[in-house]
Amino acid sequence: MEKELISKLHSFERKVLPVLQELRELKAISQKTGLQEIEVMRAFQWLQNKDILKIKKDIKEIVNLDLNGQAYLKNGLPERRFLNAFKTKETLKAEEIKRMSDLSTEELNASIGVLKRKNAIDIRPGLIISLTPKGKDLINKETEEEKLLKKLPLNLEKLTKEEKIILEELKRRKSLINTTLEKTFTVELTELGRILSKEKILKETFVDNLTPEMLRTGSWVDNKFRHYDVEINVPLIYPGKLHPLTQAINYIKKIWLELGFKEMTGPLVDTSFWNFDALFTPQDHPAREMQDTLFIKDPKNGKLPNQKILNQVKLQHEKGWKYKWNPETAKRLVLRTHTTPLSARTLSNLKQLPGKYFSIGRVFRNETLDWSHLAEFTQTEGIVIDENANFKHLIGYLKEFFLKMGYKKVRFSPGFFPYVEPGLEIFVFDETKNKWLELGGAGILRPEVVKSLLGKEIPVLAWGLGIERIVKDYYKISDIRELYLADLKHIRESKIWMK
Repeated sequence: MEKELISKLHSFERKVLPVLQELRELKAISQKTGLQEIEVMRAFQWLQNKDILKIKKDIKEIVNLDLNGQAYLKNGLPERRFLNAFKTKETLKAEEIKRMSDLSTEELNASIGVLKRKNAIDIRPGLIISLTPKGKDLINKETEEEKLLKKLPLNLEKLTKEEKIILEELKRRKSLINTTLEKTFTVELTELGRILSKEKILKETFVDNLTPEMLRTGSWVDNKFRHYDVEINVPLIYPGKLHPLTQAINYIKKIWLELGFKEMTGPLVDTSFWNFDALFTPQDHPAREMQDTLFIKDPKNGKLPNQKILNQVKLQHEKGWKYKWNPETAKRLVLRTHTTPLSARTLSNLKQLPGKYFSIGRVFRNETLDWSHLAEFTQTEGIVIDENANFKHLIGYLKEFFLKMGYKKVRFSPGFFPYVEPGLEIFVFDETKNKWLELGGAGILRPEVVKSLLGKEIPVLAWGLGIERIVKDYYKISDIRELYLADLKHIRESKIWMK
């Protein structure tokens, strides 16, 4: 078994493996084998994949001198040169110190700040500076900053607590010090590795590649080739694919089309007339307030439909809800709160019966974001206009849809929506949360809606479903916000939508 495994080893692995009996560190192995460090690293990774060794990575943060730090180590820190100016005089003006110490204005100001914090200087009006007793002591004494600079480069972990405080102070200065990450790789042989590293067969020569020259000359006959390893780990290759949510949307479209539906399209910004009034939602309904609806500021109003439909909707509102209907309120533009305005528009333009229509599009709500709520999400809408349609047909369409979406547990409960009667809410069982999750509403459009838009009373089955909640179970996510992560790795690794 060991010999069979050895015959699969690359030449890099065959050179590295015997050396591991005495050496463990990347650079030392590189020098011993004559391989480049990158080649040794490849050998490490391949051997680890075969469970022959384990790689240990040690990352150290090294503190180094930067450009100014190297200059200051040679010529002295600005505050040292500042202090040296006082060897001949006890009191000096700032300009004199600058000239005598060959400091820039920036270095002079920095030195004054540092020495002031050390209580080493006194400053009098006119920038006249004198040394304190502590400052006089510092003239002939090495500062902690100077001591630290002489020690660099150093492993950050080896600095004392006091040295780390000084380091933070030095970091504030321009180009004085910097930190770099130093990675050290060592390896440890497994039991299998210890056995293989002693095998004499490692000294045999195996050819890695079959070349055209070998085929032309026939020399391949005399060579011993490395066995091709079909079990080796290979890099993952990610094919181009659509966003997970886009894949799901395309599948949902396919379901409705296969069920004989035609697609409806329309604007994301619509008037309150189509979003609310045409759907028999009274103008004082709470859902129309700012806390639920995102109104457009500029332009504020849109165009109303023809006078015939306008009068029919007005009549139904004033007759049914007993209030004075205001056309100005109906003009207010909103980001549509559901896709049902598309159904209303379709009904108002319908020329032929029966008909089945669906839509998929973005809707907007002034919602608080959490694992099951978004302020902007995708909804699929459906209507069936047929004189023979009934509530049982509605249940049938919804069950068929959710069965095709992979849900076996679906239940319905009575629900209220201003534009349907009777109405129902749809729930599916969420396996990840272990609870029933509401996915949308449905019902039969009220006569007040249908008569206003279609001109006569005909049964119209209708539903609106939140797509993100529907597809989250397939992608095994517990928070629908994950569907909108701008994370290429997440998109690459998500499974392709297949039902």
